[in-house]
Amino acid sequence: MKIDSNNPRELAMQTLVLTAKGAYSNLQINSVLEKSTMNVEDRALYTNIVYGVLQHMLTFEYQLAPFLKDANDTEDWVKELLYTAIYQLEYLDRVPKRAIFDETIKIAKRNGHDGIRRMVTGVLHAIDRKGLLDPSKINNRPERISIQTSVPVWLVKTLDEQLGKDKTEAILRSINHPAKQSIRMNQHADMPKDEIVATLEEEGFKVSESPVATSGLILQGKLAINSQLYKDGIITIQDESAMLPVESMTISGDDNILDACSAPGGKTTQIAEQLSSGMVTALDIHDKKLRVVKRNAQRMGLDDKVTTLALDARKVDEKFADETFDSILVDAPCSGLGLIRRKPEIRYSKTLADSEKLSNIQQEILTAVAPKVKVGGTITYSTCTILNQENQDVVDNFLASHPDFSLVTVATNRDLSANIDNKLLKIYPDDYKSDGFFVSTLRRDK
Repeated sequence: MKIDSNNPRELAMQTLVLTAKGAYSNLQINSVLEKSTMNVEDRALYTNIVYGVLQHMLTFEYQLAPFLKDANDTEDWVKELLYTAIYQLEYLDRVPKRAIFDETIKIAKRNGHDGIRRMVTGVLHAIDRKGLLDPSKINNRPERISIQTSVPVWLVKTLDEQLGKDKTEAILRSINHPAKQSIRMNQHADMPKDEIVATLEEEGFKVSESPVATSGLILQGKLAINSQLYKDGIITIQDESAMLPVESMTISGDDNILDACSAPGGKTTQIAEQLSSGMVTALDIHDKKLRVVKRNAQRMGLDDKVTTLALDARKVDEKFADETFDSILVDAPCSGLGLIRRKPEIRYSKTLADSEKLSNIQQEILTAVAPKVKVGGTITYSTCTILNQENQDVVDNFLASHPDFSLVTVATNRDLSANIDNKLLKIYPDDYKSDGFFVSTLRRDK
């Protein structure tokens, strides 16, 4: 496959092929943008097409199928190329149809042979003549919702069972809209909020308050990573909902705290911001990920309050005595289904079996760390998924086997009481247009 590093549509097709093979879209996009010499407009078009196709993949598969003689015999890159064309035709009003056709056909010729060029040309003109199938005509409801919103049928059925049809549809209608860009203000930095906001506005950002987290701001207009405040460690990039687990913790300056699943370190630094003489120990299985935690802590001037250790959280007994920590954060490895707006390919790779398998790991981590928190201390258990199997069910099972712990109502600075269900905080992607998140507080009573 030839590579044209300045053609946004061709790069989008190539990125989609790699993502379909298991690569993470955000990492692939960042890699392409770092190496490419595309101008600002083409970089935006490239990113828009990649995320747009990923968000609507099942819809496009359904709509393209009638125009292919045999979908199974059509090469993957050709289908991805046709999806990029459909996305532009359906969602990008400013791109002329002639430009979409010309560019798509040229890419087909460059990457294939004349037969593929003719096939792609024929499909595009057939779509133009006949139009695309309307998914709203599908009679079966779960299948219709699946194709309309581009999520697997199992996820529609599972959310129906757990949340009801209205909430399911509200969530799934929301996930294909662009994610907000939110940042967290470093509470340890010597710069008041008003000054941070004013500086960001001077840099060209449109700034608004987060309705979810008090340390959060919503930025528009540019990428936050380009802000001087980010480079200086005054702000860091974090979703609003992801700030809530630490915001819900009661932290004293001299506390000894364990962040049991820390990488990439957003919550580790959020804890460290509130410490004076205290320390947060950040665990992760992989040294490589801990290096990212360290870099984040250094950038934000917090490295003297963070110590890292490569260790599986299920093996904390090998390193720490019982009642070592004042509080523990278990932001557990999970299916990530609360992030499907930000990482759209997640929905295609996960299964219900994955969620159930992860719930066993989550339970094992909680059981392992439980003796390490002091009597009177708390374990904050959180995930970025929205399925009961990894959230409420894990908490219920833990409490059933640990009578020395009790559930405490999660408290946040914005008083998100409408999202409290049985003392548990549940944020869904449609609630505030943020990531979906789950937070619980488990207190050791004896």
